[in-house]
Amino acid sequence: MKKFAVIISGCGVFDGAEIHEAVLTLLAIDRLGASYQVFAPNIDQYHVVNHFTGQVMDEKRNVLVEAARIARGEIMSLKDLDAAHFDALIIPGGFGAAKNLCSWAYEGDDCKVNPDVEKAVRTMLALKKPIGAMCIAPVILARILSGTSLTTGKDKPSREFIEKTGSSYVTAGHGEVVIDEDNKVFSTPCYMLDASISQVAEGAENIVKEMLQRM
Repeated sequence: MKKFAVIISGCGVFDGAEIHEAVLTLLAIDRLGASYQVFAPNIDQYHVVNHFTGQVMDEKRNVLVEAARIARGEIMSLKDLDAAHFDALIIPGGFGAAKNLCSWAYEGDDCKVNPDVEKAVRTMLALKKPIGAMCIAPVILARILSGTSLTTGKDKPSREFIEKTGSSYVTAGHGEVVIDEDNKVFSTPCYMLDASISQVAEGAENIVKEMLQRM
């Protein structure tokens, strides 16, 4: 059975992982006959957002602890990810991907990637194993890799950043997957478009399916 390492960035679209994308990715992996292990970095979130009001709250939360809510407690610290034990790596979106896994949301072109995230991506790349990124998560791959084809749908700011890093941007619609065959890198827009939950489910299923076909 093929096994995915899934990196999530907390719990909640505005300051962590997009919950629909994360859960639907796990569902797609399971339905397509593979298995998964969820990981998150053991770090403080960039900030905490009240998802009812949209306001930043005066408190701190831990990315791993929050991500454990989605994983039902079955989660590991990202520093313990051993790429040799997995066949693929996938990163669902949510603003946490651009705030906690990297700093693109607040540092833009000068953004940095969390060292454990970068290590996981580079190791999987060196092993020639598929790497998937959903929603805004392709900005992470753009910072780490150069000369890769990526999509965030039709989003101008992330497109400009991806192109500045030396990668190419491909416009994509609902459920579409952009595939960089040379690097085994896969991306799909999800909620970077004005999407319904069923359209996000389609994107999650399609990206997992394409990754499985290239393992």
